[in-house]
Amino acid sequence: MKTPRQKLLVTVKDPEKPVATLTAYEKEANTWIQAMPTMEAVIGKHGIPKKREGDQRTPIGTFPLGTAFGWGAEPASLQIPFRTVGANDYWIDDVTSDDYNQWVHYPGDPTTKWASFERMTNPLYKYGVVIEYNTNPIVKGKGSAIFLHMKKADTRFTQGCVAVSEENLVKVLQWLDASKDPVIVIKED
Repeated sequence: MKTPRQKLLVTVKDPEKPVATLTAYEKEANTWIQAMPTMEAVIGKHGIPKKREGDQRTPIGTFPLGTAFGWGAEPASLQIPFRTVGANDYWIDDVTSDDYNQWVHYPGDPTTKWASFERMTNPLYKYGVVIEYNTNPIVKGKGSAIFLHMKKADTRFTQGCVAVSEENLVKVLQWLDASKDPVIVIKED
């Protein structure tokens, strides 16, 4: 992993609860400077750490941030890659598939190809960014489809992702800069 100059710090006070905070930092010289106010976040229904596919836990550790995505209009002034989501976009969480933990564009009926998958047109995926958890190498069953995505006012937990309000997520996406090798750090306080 390259040396990051941007990081999103997700802090969890109780490892069994889905409540967290997210704070953005940018490295200036050798000092991490807070880049925006700390925001409320939610994580997996059963807290941390993720151990296996489907456990509804969020992984702990430091992970690169990948491609931003969404079915909403691309936010202005992005400095990270953005992929527009369509009806034929899926993230595969079928542990028996060679496509496990990968984004696949497939025009056919997904139920005939995979036993389990995420539709990337999910309402909470209006905006998001891929958390590069279990992506290099991919270990089947270790967990898949881990994103930073938006939450609604009544969202109390995720299936293992990290979620913040749409307003805060758009600010984060506009702040992220791929040339600064951004990472997300998920940890217990």
